[in-house]
Amino acid sequence: MKEKGLHPKNKFNKGYNFDELTVINPALKEFVVKNEFGTVTIDFSNPIAVKELNKSLLFSFDKISKWDFPDENLCPPIPGRLDYIHHLADLLSSEENIKILDIGTGATGIYPLLGVAAYNWNFVATDIDLDSLDTAQDIIDDNNFTDKVALRQQLNEQQILKGILKEDDSFSAVMCNPPFYKSAEEAQGANSRKTRNLGNNAVRNFAGNNNELWYIGGEKAFLHNYLYESSLFKKTSKWFTSLVSKKENVQSLEKSSKKLGAIEFKIIPMHQGNKVTRIVTWRF
Repeated sequence: MKEKGLHPKNKFNKGYNFDELTVINPALKEFVVKNEFGTVTIDFSNPIAVKELNKSLLFSFDKISKWDFPDENLCPPIPGRLDYIHHLADLLSSEENIKILDIGTGATGIYPLLGVAAYNWNFVATDIDLDSLDTAQDIIDDNNFTDKVALRQQLNEQQILKGILKEDDSFSAVMCNPPFYKSAEEAQGANSRKTRNLGNNAVRNFAGNNNELWYIGGEKAFLHNYLYESSLFKKTSKWFTSLVSKKENVQSLEKSSKKLGAIEFKIIPMHQGNKVTRIVTWRF
């Protein structure tokens, strides 16, 4: 199965070899089936199958061997997350000794894991949820990434960079995958629509707890708050970046960035299967 439009350097851009993946992670084997077209695949409406597939993809990196987190936490799609890392590497191609700040790393710590495995970058990763940080720390320790990744807790859910950044911090880039719903109710409604589209009674196939899925005001509010706070720490990072799922949020963000003094604003399109999203980047 081939993923559409992934970055040329993405190791999954030619599809999945399930024979290899089930050797890497034997727990995947029970979920591998042939569909009505004779294609070897899994049931993507089954959250456990999706989790085991993504574990297999992650374990295909030599440096990563353990990735355990509660089922209620968001299970990130590895090919898409890896694409963000590769596009960031393109943006930072002239940089050396790269250090990244990952906002909202979640229980899986996925961006630091991929950034260390693919490029040997250094990371500071943040989250507001202490349980998520505890789980992420266990994953970091289990994979011997302790000297590459440091975790910090954001104690104020209204803040993004404030309360996290220290006076002597210096980053090559900040990265972020913001929550895209305005409320728990909106997130649940989206899950119901997705369930109907899948034609079964599956739960959200990638799970996700509250702070991973929604933020008061939704993606737009989060992005504008992040943009404003970045203007307060202009010299702390060479680039500020974020995934943006809703195309309509890009224009207002670009307009606001100019008002706040950004000297450059870029949009990097990303494709995964039929899903189209984008990375926005700006610098001061």
